[in-house]
Amino acid sequence: MSYELIHNSLFLTPRLLTPNFFPMFLQTLLLREFRNYQEQQVDFTAPKTILVGNNAQGKSNLLEAVELLATLRSHRIFGDRDLIREGEAIATLRATVARQAGVSDLALTLRRNGRRTVALNSENLRRQTDFLGVLNAVQFSSLDLELVRGAPEGRRNWLDTLLIQLEPVYAHILQQYNQVLRQRNAFMKRHVQTPDATSLHSELAVWDAQLAITGTRVIRRRDRAIKRLAPIATAWHSSISGSTEILQVTYLPNVPLEQNHTEQVQQTFLAKIQQRSIAELHRGTTLVGPHRDEVELTINHTPARQYGSQGQQRTLVLALKLAELQLIEEVVGEPPLLLLDDVLAELDSSRQNQLLDAIQDRFQTLITTTHLGSFDSQWLNSSQILCVKAGEILPNGC
Repeated sequence: MSYELIHNSLFLTPRLLTPNFFPMFLQTLLLREFRNYQEQQVDFTAPKTILVGNNAQGKSNLLEAVELLATLRSHRIFGDRDLIREGEAIATLRATVARQAGVSDLALTLRRNGRRTVALNSENLRRQTDFLGVLNAVQFSSLDLELVRGAPEGRRNWLDTLLIQLEPVYAHILQQYNQVLRQRNAFMKRHVQTPDATSLHSELAVWDAQLAITGTRVIRRRDRAIKRLAPIATAWHSSISGSTEILQVTYLPNVPLEQNHTEQVQQTFLAKIQQRSIAELHRGTTLVGPHRDEVELTINHTPARQYGSQGQQRTLVLALKLAELQLIEEVVGEPPLLLLDDVLAELDSSRQNQLLDAIQDRFQTLITTTHLGSFDSQWLNSSQILCVKAGEILPNGC
């Protein structure tokens, strides 16, 4: 498959659309006791929805709810307790999504003192992977600038979230690996700096084997995803920068991938564990595996994190997000939703225009802003404008 950027196929003639024009369209969203929302339903009636309001009113919370329904993950927090309205025990998110195959009802229930549950078309699902893939969405927020300048963990989380949408079973694969990693670390902490470490090797070998098996599944899928994403991101970056810079996105696994065959990767994995075994037992933690992977971003062969200007970093992140949208559409066969959380304020006018032009009417878009000054009349005329104030949605303006 060719990943060359073909402008004519990506930039569509602007026109006012109805939801029926979108293969994938979020029709309704209901929030109960979620963040600062007591109970609020939103009906989406246009290709673009602009959420206007002052800071800390709930605009980002609404986009976070859509992200959770798409990926069961939030880029803002890691615990469900923070998602539930203060003083409440349970929060509920519901959505109606229209796709080529029909209309689906999604429900996610979050509990302060219990496990979350998911339901599809009113049927409770035992496996959360069966919930994933019904709604696809790409989130782009001001926090995403940390993709370039932040720690490797942020880039791993970004890649994992993308992979969950490309291949929903990956959520289960990643969960298996993290569970083995936690258990192996717990075992080593109980025996940290044990004088006779050799007596532990037989039991540790069992964890080593499981870590290599589950970790190899993660590594191979991450490698495959970056190989598909990288040329798309490079093409977008060239377009945005006027072909003056070359972006390279490279996967640097902690376990080398000289051969991409499962058995060979597992053997390499185990060999590296053996090399680091003394250091691991001394520190009481696992030093080998995909939890220590890196995604390297370079501009003209120079690491963007160290030397890229703020403008270059913003261009890079914009290219990555546009590449995510395109790759998901290619793999899934339908364009995902685009969630833009206060990013226009972070982009100069040139990059704002690049982003808004690329969107046009190709993706259903939910965008937050504190004012409407960044949008031209064409955007405003084809958008549903909602005011967000203290956890309430006001359709008739602020």
